[in-house]
Order: sequence, then structure tokens, then C-alpha cells
Amino acid sequence: MSLPSSPAEPALAVASRPRPRLHRAWLVVAVTVLALVAAAAFRSTTGAFFEPLESEFGWTRSQLSMAVTINLVVYGLAAPFAATLLERFSMRAVAAIALTLVSAGAGLAVFITQVWHLWILWGGLVGIGTGAMALVFGAVVANRWFVRRRGLVMGIFSAANACGQLIFLPTIVHLTGHHGWRVASLLVAGFALAIVPLLFWPFANSPAAAKTTAYGADETDASESAPAASQRPAGGAVAETFKVLGHAMKFRAFWILAFTFWICGWSTNGLIQTHFIPASHDHGMPATTASGLLALIGVFDIIGTIASGWLTDRVRPWLLLVVYYGLRGVSLLTVHSLMGPTVEPVLWIFILFYGLDWVATVPPTVVLCRKYFGPVRATVVFGWVFAFHMVGAGAGALTAGIGRDISGSYLIAWITAAALCFMAAGSLFFLPGAPEAFDATKQAETDTNESVPEPI
Repeated sequence: MSLPSSPAEPALAVASRPRPRLHRAWLVVAVTVLALVAAAAFRSTTGAFFEPLESEFGWTRSQLSMAVTINLVVYGLAAPFAATLLERFSMRAVAAIALTLVSAGAGLAVFITQVWHLWILWGGLVGIGTGAMALVFGAVVANRWFVRRRGLVMGIFSAANACGQLIFLPTIVHLTGHHGWRVASLLVAGFALAIVPLLFWPFANSPAAAKTTAYGADETDASESAPAASQRPAGGAVAETFKVLGHAMKFRAFWILAFTFWICGWSTNGLIQTHFIPASHDHGMPATTASGLLALIGVFDIIGTIASGWLTDRVRPWLLLVVYYGLRGVSLLTVHSLMGPTVEPVLWIFILFYGLDWVATVPPTVVLCRKYFGPVRATVVFGWVFAFHMVGAGAGALTAGIGRDISGSYLIAWITAAALCFMAAGSLFFLPGAPEAFDATKQAETDTNESVPEPI
């Protein structure tokens, strides 16, 4: 005769169930971070190659700056098209091709004999590869794999750029000084190629492909990220990318975000990342010391960007951007007077200050793109905004190089960048008060749409 189950048995059964394992989304984040680090590694270390290339080939600072400018512009212009490809096709395939291009560009650079070789390899192959692996890749991962903690995750992805700088820059400078710049370039090529196998596991294209759900999803909000995967628009990828741009250009929010990100690129990748080491060298500081300071900026960048992601989930994003750009402008006004043959205590303040603010602008900008243009088109819109960022970086790198060749100093470059940052902070007060979001299905039917009132 069977006895009835005691009431305690179900509770014991529940208690004995194993705790859920780490959500697959965080493994995807880990692989995405490694891929972004690999893509950022070569871009963030090009300034360390300036001196040895000048010594070996006799090329001018302007010629080398042109190679960086081409890289940054191609990198930025590739981003919106990569965003469309990432949404339409396999993220795994796009990322694998991109990392292979980065590896090929860095590896083949050891055979250069003419400056135009550098322009093709740094500007073309590496530019396209890093553009496809730009922050739009991280934005697609965040939008597809996370319903909650998107701001924090975008902060982590933004900090991956700093990780590339932090991990590789001191090593690149050391190898360049002791074994030559070619060995350093090959190291970056090998690291980029080593990430490709991880894209097959544990990375996955979407939660559905991994037979799971997005992090933080439930029955009511799981559908929030569904349109990005299910409502793929008809037509070619190139046509669709330009179609999104054409629609976004009708709105003031797009132009303000693009303008501020253009200045962000000018004042970070274009100026500090490219010219900080040679500018420090102009003041008598050894390249190894300057590279260590730039790497330290990367350390504080990781802290600042992740903190910015956390704040973006809690504070109005446009207010954060006003603070970030304003403080960046103040710091740029001081850097010229702080440089010297040795590291004075006041220079440490600039390193801390600028590092925390480096790419803290990314999480709020991504959230504003999503808020104004909706979840379906947000990634491609951010891709175009990011393209402005890198075009600004290219303009900043070239302008600073030309200014230094003409005047023998970077003073004009610092002042110009500071003024632009103040302009960016002021322009954010003109953001419209209601998001101009639009739905993918309605956009496919008509070129016009109604604004969705939602306070910022």
C-alpha cells in the first residue's frame, strides 16, 4: 500500500534542484570582448610605430598620419554596412572574416617598402576588418542577448578598446625597441587569428540559436529584441544601410549625435591615441614612458566606461554626455603645459581624468540611438553615428600631424580639440524632448512616421 506524499517532499525536491549555470549570454560577452580587443590592438598601437618607421624609411609625420587617417575613415565607414550584415547574416561569419582581415593587414605589413603599401594595409585591410568588428558588433550582441543590463554590457564592450591598448601597447613598445616593429606587428596578427575558433563556441549568433533566451527576458519583454532577428527588411544590404541613413537624416537627434561623436573621435582616437606618444617625445619624454602613460589611460578608461554604462541605466544619457564632453575640453586645455621629459604629479591628474572620460560617451550614445530610432534600426543608426566618430578621428589625426609639421608643436591641436568638445557639450541641449523612434515594419511601408512621445 502506497503512502501519501508528505507536504515537505515538494519543497525538498525544489531545494535539491541544482542552481542554474552561468547564463550563455555572459560567455558570448567574453568572446565578444576578446574579439574587440583583438580588433582594437593594432589601431591603438600605431602611434608606437611612428618613430621606427620614420627612422627606417624617412617618412614624414604627415605621411604616417595619412595612413592612420585612411584606417580610421575606412574603419568608420565600414561600421554601418557591417551593422546591416550583422543583423541580416551570421554574426559569427562576419566576425571571423573581420578578424582574418585584421590579421592579414598586420602580418603583411612586415613586407612594406613604400608608404602607399602602408596606406593599403593599415587603411584598407585593417580598416575594413576593425570596422566590421567596431562597437556596432558589440551593440548587436547587447541588443540581441540582453533585455536588461544593456548599458552595463555596452560599457564593458567600450572598455574592450582600452583593453587592447592596455594589453598590447607596452608589449608593442618593448618588442619594437628590442626586436623591431615587424615582430610587434606579427604579434597582433597572431592574436587576432587566435580568436576565430572561439566564434564557433561558446559564441552564438542569437539566444534562439543557442536554445536559450536573452538575459533578463521574460514572457512580457522577450519579444522586445525579436524584431531585430525576425523582421529583416527586404532588399540589398547596401541599399538598406543607405535607406536607414536617409530616414535618420530627417531628424535633428541624428545630426546632434553624429556631430558629438565626430568630436569624440577627433579628441580620442584621432588626437590622443595617435599623437600622445610622439607629442610626449617632442617634450623629451622616452617612448617607453609615454606608452606606459597611454596604457594607464586605458586602465582608467576601463573603469570609467563600465561606470558610464552603469550610470546610463540610471541617469539621463544626454546629461551624462554634457558632463563628459565639458570635462574633456577642460583637460585638453592643460595637457600641453603638463608635458615634459619626466612625469610630474600634475600629469598624473590628466592621465586619471582623461582616462575615465575616454570613451565613456559610448553607452549613453548607444542608448540614445535606441531611444530615438527604436530597437530594430538602432544598430544601423549607431553604425552611421560611429562612422562620423571615425571620420572625426581621421580628421583629427591628419590635422594634428600637419599642424605639428608646420609649427613644430601640438599646441594648436590641443586647443582646437578642447574648443570642439565645448561645442559638443553645448549642442546636446538642443536634443528634442521626445524620441523619434520608428518601427521596422512601418518603415518598410512608408518613408514617414509619427514620433513616439516618451520623455528622455
